[in-house]
Amino acid sequence: MSATDTLSWGEHFVLGDARTDHTHQEFIALVNATTAAPAGQKLAVYQELLQHTVEHFAQEERWMSACGIPSDFCHFGQHNSVLEVMKEVERRALNGEMAYIGSMIEALVEWFPGHAESMDAGLVAYLQEKGFDTATETFKDGAPVAAGAVAGDVPSCGHEPGHACG
Repeated sequence: MSATDTLSWGEHFVLGDARTDHTHQEFIALVNATTAAPAGQKLAVYQELLQHTVEHFAQEERWMSACGIPSDFCHFGQHNSVLEVMKEVERRALNGEMAYIGSMIEALVEWFPGHAESMDAGLVAYLQEKGFDTATETFKDGAPVAAGAVAGDVPSCGHEPGHACG
């Protein structure tokens, strides 16, 4: 294993929401397990990572939707892009093109820290501000957000103001 195909959990990943932090720890463990898996098990472990990532992203997207964040927000777009590529890698690996798994892991190792430290950190701060409890997936005051987030009232995507994410 090299630094290009593993992640290390550390304080820089702690976002202050137990459920998010636990999910991110599991993601990192599965990335590293995929890297470490022997050739004959690599696809099966990668498929565990893919399933976890589907559930991980669906979880965050439920939270964003509950807070009225529109589905065209850039955080959703990043999730869709990553999953699209991960599923294509699985398809190719099932056809014998196993090298794509290693390339995908390298891409995830490069992508995840920035995503977690910007988009996910912004989401956690926004959820806390809105009183959304990720453990119960309810609002602490019991009042769901009405009709949706107000323009300018969505969590930061980690880019400069006015940046059009896509």
